[in-house]
Amino acid sequence: MTTNTIPGLREDTAMTTIRGAALFAATLTTGLYAGLFYTFSVPVMPGLGQVDDETFVRAVQQINRAVENGWFMTIFLGAPALAALAAVLRLRQGHRRALAWTAAGFVLAATAQIITFVVHIPLNTTIDTAGDPGRIADIAGLRAGFEAAWTRWNLARTITATAAFACLIRAVAVDGRGRTTP
Repeated sequence: MTTNTIPGLREDTAMTTIRGAALFAATLTTGLYAGLFYTFSVPVMPGLGQVDDETFVRAVQQINRAVENGWFMTIFLGAPALAALAAVLRLRQGHRRALAWTAAGFVLAATAQIITFVVHIPLNTTIDTAGDPGRIADIAGLRAGFEAAWTRWNLARTITATAAFACLIRAVAVDGRGRTTP
């Protein structure tokens, strides 16, 4: 006997819709997540690499302030959380290939987030708490301690987030082929 969880829909239809929506949302947010890191890797940091130390530090401080908003946090926290939700919702589904790709997407998105917490947030905090760039005694040293590490680890974050996005795209493709093939 099937119980209705949404009026007019059988439970399996409702769960299929919920699983699909979770995977779609995970894929979308992870794509935006990867795109954000890509943008910093390709035009932003190379562009900032061409400016003087004071302009660099001031620009990074302003970017750090601007990124603290609800849209960023929705994507930043949402990408790995939605990928985890999509994977958990597939555990009982029996479609192991979609589950494997979804789980891989989660692990990679979470890895990008761990890089952010371990590397980028401490570096950003250091540059933010240094104060007014016009009054920093060793601004060249501050920049040097920030720029190389931040850029290198952002490339790692870009690669892992992009791989997460690719895995979730693959999960969508595998999921769309049918739900009975393990």
